[in-house]
Amino acid sequence: MKISSTIALSACLMTTATLGAQTTQKFSASKANDYGLVYSLPTTVLDITIEAEHVVKEPGEYYLYAKKYLNVDNPITQRSEGWTVKSVTVNARGVANNSERYLMQFKPGYTPYLIMDEDNIPLAINTEDVALPADPVLPEPVAAVPTPLQTSAARQVITAEMLQSQSVAKRAELAAQRIYELRQSRSDLITGQADQMPPDGKAMQIVIDEIAAQEAALTAMFVGTTQTETAVNTITYTPGDDVSRKVLARVSAIGGIVDASDLSGDPVTLSLRVTERGKMMPLNEKGAPKEFPKGGIAYCIPGSASLSISFRGETLWEGSIDAAQYGIVFGLDPKSFSDKKAPSYLILNPVTGAIRELGTVAVAQP
Repeated sequence: MKISSTIALSACLMTTATLGAQTTQKFSASKANDYGLVYSLPTTVLDITIEAEHVVKEPGEYYLYAKKYLNVDNPITQRSEGWTVKSVTVNARGVANNSERYLMQFKPGYTPYLIMDEDNIPLAINTEDVALPADPVLPEPVAAVPTPLQTSAARQVITAEMLQSQSVAKRAELAAQRIYELRQSRSDLITGQADQMPPDGKAMQIVIDEIAAQEAALTAMFVGTTQTETAVNTITYTPGDDVSRKVLARVSAIGGIVDASDLSGDPVTLSLRVTERGKMMPLNEKGAPKEFPKGGIAYCIPGSASLSISFRGETLWEGSIDAAQYGIVFGLDPKSFSDKKAPSYLILNPVTGAIRELGTVAVAQP
């Protein structure tokens, strides 16, 4: 029976259990609530997570001499900065649809109970053997790390002679000489030919790491630096009618992920096409549509849609979804769920409201 969204939940909360990172609630149909339980079917929504990458490239002071001294053909020659979409993750979940609230009415006998999740989405009747989906694995934002030229090693490698020289060419020559000296020092340490060897392995590693940091800083003066960071933003979208290139968000060259209305960025777009809608009720043995049973246990026969998400002409995510809002609602006869000898159990999909499993509870006989 479909009911007004203002009706109170006519059930007795018995227990709250934790499954994974989520919690469930158990409600019992009893004389106290006239053997009636109220719940809402879900609307399917999509959590669309956009991972954007920010890359900043800076030329080194001596990039004109990279080929001459380091035999590098492609050093960074000019500064550049930009954001782009690195990945898109789509996860479907159900949210309670208060316009689809139902009262399932039982008769006295076996006491049925309802399991709902923390969002009041029905999960099961007459069974607690419910496996909630694990939390999705999502990308996390990554902060930019200092470039070799932003470390203390970069200050240590600048010699007095390099500071005093007014010639870029001379400073480049001195920097290259220092790179080769550092490489030779590392080789002497590894082969045991250094004049002063570190006292132990730990000290040896410290010295080698410092040599590597200084060499990286000097090399960056020729080849340039690339600094990368990522940002993550999740947008909740409720699938509806067919849509083409709906702007979900934008990615700005300077600001990263920005609102869809911010025209400073290039759009991340979604296209959706409904591929199947629920149109007909289940048929009886005579081929006629079944009627919704009185006080029936409502469930959804979902429809489906295909969708794709694109950025700058490239499709970053493509797939299909099942969604409650594209389907139809039907009901199961509540009588079988309060049968004393062989009560039925039901497991529902919390994302779509569809039946996952329907069976009979094993009841111990006296």
